[in-house]
Amino acid sequence: MTRKIKRAAVLGSGVMGAGIAAHLANVGIPTLMLDVVPHELNEAEKKKGLSLEDRAVRNRIASMNKAGLKKQKPSPITSKESLDLIEVGNLTDDMKKLQEVDWVVEVVVENLDIKKKVFADVDRYRKQGGIISSNTSGISIEAMASGCSEDFQKHFLGTHFFNPPRYLKLLEIIPTKNTDPDVLAFMKTFGEDVLGKGVVEAKDTPNFIANRIGTYGLLVTVQEMLKGKYSVGEVDSVTGPLIGRPKSATFRTLDVVGLDTFIHVANNIRDQVEGKEKQMFEVPDFMKSMLEKGWLGAKSGQGFFLKKRGEKGSEILQLSTDTLDYEPRQKLKTKATETAKQEKGTKRKLKAIVSAKGDRAGDLIWSIMKPVLVYSAELYGEIADDVPSIDDAMRWGFGWEMGPFEIWDAIGVKDSVERMKSEGETLPSWIEEMLNEGNEHFYKQKNGTVYYYDRGSYEQLHFNPKKINLTRLKETKEVVKKNSGSSLVDLGDGVLGLEFHSQSNAIGLDIIQMINYAIDEVDRNYQGLVIGNQGKNFCVGANLGMMLMEAQDFNFFEIEMVVKQFQDAMMKMKYSDKPVVSAPFGMTLGGGAEVCLPASAIQASSETYMGLVEPGVGLIPGGGGNKELYMKHLRNVPQGVDVDLQKITNSVFEKIAMAQVSTSGEEAKENGFLDQQDAISVNGDHLLYDAKQKVLGLAKSGYKGPKRTKVPVVGEQGYATMLLGAKSLVLSGYASEHDLKIAEKLAYVLAGGRVKEGTLVDEQYLLDLEKEAFLSLIGEAKTQARMQHMLVKGKPLRN
Repeated sequence: MTRKIKRAAVLGSGVMGAGIAAHLANVGIPTLMLDVVPHELNEAEKKKGLSLEDRAVRNRIASMNKAGLKKQKPSPITSKESLDLIEVGNLTDDMKKLQEVDWVVEVVVENLDIKKKVFADVDRYRKQGGIISSNTSGISIEAMASGCSEDFQKHFLGTHFFNPPRYLKLLEIIPTKNTDPDVLAFMKTFGEDVLGKGVVEAKDTPNFIANRIGTYGLLVTVQEMLKGKYSVGEVDSVTGPLIGRPKSATFRTLDVVGLDTFIHVANNIRDQVEGKEKQMFEVPDFMKSMLEKGWLGAKSGQGFFLKKRGEKGSEILQLSTDTLDYEPRQKLKTKATETAKQEKGTKRKLKAIVSAKGDRAGDLIWSIMKPVLVYSAELYGEIADDVPSIDDAMRWGFGWEMGPFEIWDAIGVKDSVERMKSEGETLPSWIEEMLNEGNEHFYKQKNGTVYYYDRGSYEQLHFNPKKINLTRLKETKEVVKKNSGSSLVDLGDGVLGLEFHSQSNAIGLDIIQMINYAIDEVDRNYQGLVIGNQGKNFCVGANLGMMLMEAQDFNFFEIEMVVKQFQDAMMKMKYSDKPVVSAPFGMTLGGGAEVCLPASAIQASSETYMGLVEPGVGLIPGGGGNKELYMKHLRNVPQGVDVDLQKITNSVFEKIAMAQVSTSGEEAKENGFLDQQDAISVNGDHLLYDAKQKVLGLAKSGYKGPKRTKVPVVGEQGYATMLLGAKSLVLSGYASEHDLKIAEKLAYVLAGGRVKEGTLVDEQYLLDLEKEAFLSLIGEAKTQARMQHMLVKGKPLRN
């Protein structure tokens, strides 16, 4: 049977329900969102003379929660148009509409009796063969379905999203003993390919995989903090990126999640486990006191941290767990932390810090890591069938860089087990058996193939073919060419891949040289080129530090040479006879956007934050970005519609002058950075594969480079129009005099200089104007101050 989910329903419109509905709408699935009927009128409804029978009242809760999606930050929607795909209703009047949907997701209150009542209604109205799932985070999936029809039970399973659903990658899928295997297989594929999730099959155990281990780890950290008399700030300073965890570390994470939510999850596990494990999930008294006071974190304005405005500006204070007073935030700085920071890569950092016995930071990290590793090993086979599922769940659900068994490999299994045993730990028998067999790793890799330990032997870890992993690929295929900032990798099927790997993937001469070489190599021997990588971000722009250093040394000839080479490389890419597809994701700023705009096509990730942000550092784009964004906007004008050059130029001017950055791939399309030939990948893991397929598709269709044409510009009159708008911002206090100087240069470039409106100019003319403006601005003291501030502080300076 071929299944498709063309329409869905979400039952419950709270934080998770609305978030799931938003994510479904983001991927283009029309979604019905239902909630309960209010029992009484609110004041606004009374003033309007409405009654409890009015449809607006009966749908109020779902309607309010849909409207609330617009206000949330970060936004749960990728485009305002997503909201049009969400239809609201209520659980009393609209259950009959479930006949029209292919998937029903239940997200009501975490109460088994209420859920069973809802599912009885669902069973009455659903269409035969439609899939039903629960987003519960802790109630037994099996128990919820008991009493429902046979067809219901065949099509029922758990689908546990993590909050916020748009951003957190993990989707735990939990089948019951009655779930049809075909339904399970379909939902796994649908979750990955359509919803863009990292899917893990979990067992029907308390809080499944990620929340079970993650909650345990957080409580262990709290207990060790109290035992070792560490402060909240000290713990957070060493439990973040230093050990491969998110920047929010431990307590900032709890503030974001909400203490009430965390305690609910902890209590749920505690009530379903026994013995020593039950004790571990007992929440400390000081956290219970915080809950009573309503100090829940970000949503209540204070939690483990409090932002307070004082004489010296805003200050972050930490909670004292002894007095429940707020005090200046502290950081833990020891010999081990400084040594670890000098190491390259998280594995080496982690090994360095846990090996530092007797060091205050080293002892803390070891005391946190050790019980989590042991606990994960104890749960192996109980919560999931294999080691990779546990590791995947922790990476995708909690943002860990490495899962527990990957961590164990990083610090050394044999040595760490001996240390654990010397400290009185009892390890699961299968760990001892593994080591006795001479196996000292949970994962092995050979010729690009990954194997994982599984009950006495190593099994091959199979990956979706859509997941191109550049690290593994480079182990099996010879790198075509490499320099300090980039590599050329054979992606197979006649497609070459250009990977950036400079610091922050910033563009310097090494990457520019590789782009030129890649175009020539593709022209000789390949069907096309993909420009992409698998770093934290696609590219944050040009090498700002290098440019500033040259400017401060008055080496403007060197800067001019680099700008010219960058422009020439982009033109070479644009007019290549073979297709070049850029695959941006994450931060795609300044020069990163300029590498995308002239490509034959862009295959962007859904989470692409693209913008020409150079005015934030006192410059304008120097690699052809002004011209390319303008030309892209011209191409976006539908055929048969009169072109309003001034309107288009004003739009481009505003986007660049205001350093606008898209909040998604969809918004990049709305902003004109993507056009009809470009596409968006919902699953970031499939981005390189999708870009490669786009190259092959273009090549197969007989791709030929674009013809060189002249560009119509608005000229001197249009320049004056743009300048008028910029001056009004200065007069109203929204822009500085230096902002105006940058705007003047930008307007001049976009207008095409002092020519008549409608004049046709060639691209090189516009590039020369751009280069001249760039060089004049980089010599300005205020621009150099902006550049310096960005490098030191990581945020723009308004001067």
